[in-house]
Amino acid sequence: MRRTIIAIAAAAVLSLLVMTAGAQQPAGAAKGKGGGGANANKGGGGGANKGKAAAPAAPTPRNASGKVLFGGEVAGKNGVWTPVFSLTAPAAPYETVSFQPWAKALYDERQKHELEPHARCKASGVTRQFLTPYGVEFTMIPELQRVFIFDIGGPHTFRTIYMDGRSHPDNISPSNYGHSIGWWEGDTLVVDSVGYNEDFWLDRRGLPHTEQLHTIERFTRTDKTTIEYKITVDDPGAYTAPYDGGFNLRYNENQELFEYVCQQANYAHELMVGGESRVISRSSQIVP
Repeated sequence: MRRTIIAIAAAAVLSLLVMTAGAQQPAGAAKGKGGGGANANKGGGGGANKGKAAAPAAPTPRNASGKVLFGGEVAGKNGVWTPVFSLTAPAAPYETVSFQPWAKALYDERQKHELEPHARCKASGVTRQFLTPYGVEFTMIPELQRVFIFDIGGPHTFRTIYMDGRSHPDNISPSNYGHSIGWWEGDTLVVDSVGYNEDFWLDRRGLPHTEQLHTIERFTRTDKTTIEYKITVDDPGAYTAPYDGGFNLRYNENQELFEYVCQQANYAHELMVGGESRVISRSSQIVP
């Protein structure tokens, strides 16, 4: 009889604890309802931040003449730009890319081995330049009529955009960054580039190209923290029609370019053969 009474009392206490916990749980905390609990940081709000709108971003910085600044031109206000984008997503919606058969076959093959030149410290032009977690820095030098885009990760190199009204030269020696000329359309920096070689991928997923590649990039700083990046890819050697892509870049204030030693300690060999050991043989040494 004594054991029975003890068991009943224990069950009552347990039920009370469960009811109390349920009463303290915030509404919508159940899985899949976007409230608090485990899903509070997955876009559903909840918790202390529920019902509070994010503070609006500060306006786009400008110089004394009203020209948009991209960062680094104001003393003590340095920063770098990183993508608001999945680093492994294609730079353009896959269904909009009109592959030629050979280009599609090459793209599919790259999904298996991921032997990307950027992972071997090679400079990467166009969209791939921005798809790094380390960021890039824009530096505008009006006296030279040039814009420089400095990479932090990978090869730690820079790209030059000529803003002096010149045209592309007739005979261009192909390079990873190509030859870029730029101009302003309102608050948008427009960059026209040709003269690429075939030694890099257009994005981390492996979009291919040929030396016929011609790109038009548009950079619009919509507020202090955001650049809207759009690109048109035109390469009749690899695609049957031009296509568009793009993403946003986020400003990380008070960050500086830092020294980056590509392949220090050789950590990237896993990246160079992808993540599927059943696809790529790891029995022999990989030589870049």
